[in-house]
Amino acid sequence: MPPLGTNHTSREMHSDWVRLRTLILLRWAAIFGQLAAIAVAYRYYDIDLPLGPSLLVVGAAIAINLVAAFVFPGAKRLTETEATLTLLFDVSQLTALLFLTGGLSNPFALLILAPATIAATALRTRSTIFLGLVTITLVTLLNFYHLPLRMSSGEELLVPRLFSFGFWLAIVIGVLFLGLYARRVASETHSMGQALLAAQLALAREQKLTDLGGVVAAAAHELGTPLATIKLTSAELADELSDRPDLQADAELIRQQADRCRDILRSMGRAGKDDLHLRSAPLSEVIREAAEPHADRGKELHVDVVPGPGGENRQPAVLRRPEIIHGLRNLVQNAVDFAKANVWVDAEWTDTRLMVRIVDDGPGYPTQLLGRIGDPFIGHRPAEDDRVARSGYEGMGLGLFIAKTLLERTGARLTFANAADPFLTAEERPPRCGAIVEVVWPRGEIEPASEGGLGENVPITG
Repeated sequence: MPPLGTNHTSREMHSDWVRLRTLILLRWAAIFGQLAAIAVAYRYYDIDLPLGPSLLVVGAAIAINLVAAFVFPGAKRLTETEATLTLLFDVSQLTALLFLTGGLSNPFALLILAPATIAATALRTRSTIFLGLVTITLVTLLNFYHLPLRMSSGEELLVPRLFSFGFWLAIVIGVLFLGLYARRVASETHSMGQALLAAQLALAREQKLTDLGGVVAAAAHELGTPLATIKLTSAELADELSDRPDLQADAELIRQQADRCRDILRSMGRAGKDDLHLRSAPLSEVIREAAEPHADRGKELHVDVVPGPGGENRQPAVLRRPEIIHGLRNLVQNAVDFAKANVWVDAEWTDTRLMVRIVDDGPGYPTQLLGRIGDPFIGHRPAEDDRVARSGYEGMGLGLFIAKTLLERTGARLTFANAADPFLTAEERPPRCGAIVEVVWPRGEIEPASEGGLGENVPITG
């Protein structure tokens, strides 16, 4: 099984997720907060602020907001450049206001972290790094160049140099830490959203295939009688037209084509007219159906279905849910992709549980990724020779994530492991030396509620 890779483009955030209206509302909140802080400091704490320049800086933000609100539509989504410039203005505006009101000794200086954090959440890595460096540069300049806070009496409010350095260091660390933290969380959320969408699409496709199988089976059942009538009539005509060879050949052709239609419908609707088979099937049949698309890919599939300790000899019937079929199919595909020559699918059951184990003779899971198997887009880039050996398969961990998600929806519990010590030599490795996936269900979760199917035939009376 795979040394799993990653789709690096999935880690890049999309700037067009950011609506202009969202940033306008955030800026209005900042503007009202700035005006409130200036008013309280000037009126109630008797701090001598440069009101004119300070209000001019706040007025610039108001003007930009009004222009953005009236010129652009509210539903506008910003491009990468537009979002970067918008956040750059917010950093510059807050820096100018802090310059006029005490620099980093102003308790509201921590708000300068907001634009860089928003950038880490919504923009690409390059823009995020740019805004982070700009913020750190402006904070460093503020630490040395700013107008001191003074009381109306002329007394200057001084902060010890050690505290000033501590404020600067705390903000710089905040920019780096919050940026990395927000970036990581947003990236994982985005990757998980993409992976869940892929799982939903896979389930929808499997559901359509299942529904189509039911339609074909119903069609095969309904068309059986007309085709039998056509075959019988054409056979009688062929017998009666023994003295007309040309017409007899046409009747024989009609009978042959009726047989062909019957065979086509039978091959398309494997379940025939057995409605119960459309909803449930023996365990071995479900495994065969899941593994069938990968049976002719040059690897030997060994399927072994036996009762476990305490299990009855009769093979249980399980639900043919699309999640089960597609989930097992993904696991078998993963094993076939990375097996050298053989894949083993073992199934067993007891009175309380049902287990399916898939093992291959490939290299196994990378040891460093064992704890993360089942996460989408896990970060390991395979070597070039691995990519060649996998015949074009893109190992992003997405297939295993889809399988795990779908099977867990049916009540299953999945475990991933390696069958052999990776440090063994080729001669020491057992035949089953690759990756192991074990899927375990409580029997009540996967068995049909009733095995009565369509019920017993009721005799017609009266």
